[in-house]
Amino acid sequence: MLEEEELDQSILANIGNAIAWIFAPLGWGNWQATVASITGLVAKENIVGTMGILYGGGELTVWQTLAAAFTTVTGFSFLVFNLLCAPCFAAIGAIKREMNNHKWTWFAIGYQCGFAYIIALMITQIGGAFTGDLNVVGLIASIAAFAGIVYMLFIKKYKEADKLTQIK
Repeated sequence: MLEEEELDQSILANIGNAIAWIFAPLGWGNWQATVASITGLVAKENIVGTMGILYGGGELTVWQTLAAAFTTVTGFSFLVFNLLCAPCFAAIGAIKREMNNHKWTWFAIGYQCGFAYIIALMITQIGGAFTGDLNVVGLIASIAAFAGIVYMLFIKKYKEADKLTQIK
């Protein structure tokens, strides 16, 4: 069994610590959760295995360690982010094959990750307002993102092209 000190000095810990700040507004900006999300790009079931290894061991059970690392709101944010984020590498390969264009493949991946981030941010910030963990700037950003989504879904009218043009 790996000791906690060994895990904190691992390559994955260094990678996770380097990019964990990106996920701090989502409430789970620690290296363990960040690494678990990254390994989810290989296969979504890897998230569970990675968390079992990184949060397991020691005197506490995995469930006790996870309960200490996540609140109900941040745990839900973590789950939603990983469910909506870019799919596994095999599915990304299928997206590339279907789109037949690197630019549109990267756009699709970026869109999925950006959408997942915005929804997870809204869950964390709005949920935090109800649970007493209020961040005013994050709440304003979440409300603005929610208003933008509502605008794009219901208010902005879709315009059908009335003539075909050839792209050169």
